[in-house]
Amino acid sequence: MRNTFISRNPSILIFLAVLAAFTIGVTLMSEAFGAGVISTSFVKTLGKTLCLALVAVAMDLIWGYAGILSLGHFAFFGLGGYMIGMWLMYERTKEIVAGSMAGNPIPPTEQEIVDGIGTQIFGVVGSSEFPIIWMFADSLFLQLVLVVLVPGLLALVFGWLAFRSRVTGVYLSILTQAMTLALSLYLFQNDSGLRGNNGLSGLQNVPGVTASQDFVSIWFFWASALALAVGYIFAAWIVSGKFGSVIRGIRDNEARVRFLGYSVEGYKLFLFTVTAMIAGIAGALYYPQAGIINPAEIAPIASIYLAVWVAIGGRGRLYGAVLGAVFVSLVSTFFTGGQAPDINLGFYTIQWVDWWTILLGLSFVFVTLFAPKGIGGLFDLLAHRRHPDRHGADLGPDKGSLQEREATE
Repeated sequence: MRNTFISRNPSILIFLAVLAAFTIGVTLMSEAFGAGVISTSFVKTLGKTLCLALVAVAMDLIWGYAGILSLGHFAFFGLGGYMIGMWLMYERTKEIVAGSMAGNPIPPTEQEIVDGIGTQIFGVVGSSEFPIIWMFADSLFLQLVLVVLVPGLLALVFGWLAFRSRVTGVYLSILTQAMTLALSLYLFQNDSGLRGNNGLSGLQNVPGVTASQDFVSIWFFWASALALAVGYIFAAWIVSGKFGSVIRGIRDNEARVRFLGYSVEGYKLFLFTVTAMIAGIAGALYYPQAGIINPAEIAPIASIYLAVWVAIGGRGRLYGAVLGAVFVSLVSTFFTGGQAPDINLGFYTIQWVDWWTILLGLSFVFVTLFAPKGIGGLFDLLAHRRHPDRHGADLGPDKGSLQEREATE
């Protein structure tokens, strides 16, 4: 059992147990199951937080383990939300239009219903025609495929162009941020096909579902918890084997890994594309709980926030990414939701809604300077794992490299 996947990653069982206990506890205390201790709106907040934790895991894979600071992964998150949002809005509008035409003496044709849907959706931007990107909006299966495919293709094309040119470091971060900004500015236009600044709304109304939001919110909460569990296991599997060793090597010394004969660009491109797909799945679960998505969600600042979450939680630790996202999300909800009381200093009143972003920025600076391991580093101290056990002589030229006995075990 010493070399099994679970034995190399004991944190997986702990994480899954905590997540399962949390999910069961929230379910039993929700309004959907009678207790009513946790409101429906807060269940949605918790569900969204789990989605943010999933995209943080993706960010930790690409940044914490591969050393690629991507400031564009929230764009993939938003694209996943747009893909599922198109189906939700189309089918919901179809129900409304068909219901309004049901009383007509002559039953409406299929084309009349489609025209009515187009007018309802795109009338706000002065149009009634369906753009070509909506050609699969009536198919849930195809839109679910696009949730993964669209972010994946964008990441594949962008990554291939960037990595083949060997763009690294801060220059790559700037490029990913430029990609995010360009996509956001394009979506703000009314002729983008996604309703411009208005975005897609009413996403909390699932077509064909007559249950109350109490139950819908708990269903999405379950789906978010399941997605996070699967995503965490998948990420742990990636970083535990040879692939994980190579991407760590790329992070620590890219030139040496390339000299050893590994296709550095291929590893980077694969990981960049896979993490974009994970981000798309997280977005597809997040925005039906948020109820609306617009281009502001894809603004570059959102991807910067994502990097801050991972840094605060402790990059290079999957559970650290989850902790950072959960901590910042819930604290942000507390400070920006009016729950934190204002502080009157006499000459000035501190309103936490205005000061929250400053606190977040200061927290990032503090963690970077004084606690680079983030919140996850506290668990290392509790588990007495600050320094790994070493056995035998060094096999490499650097202090702390792989040891003789470790290489043979």
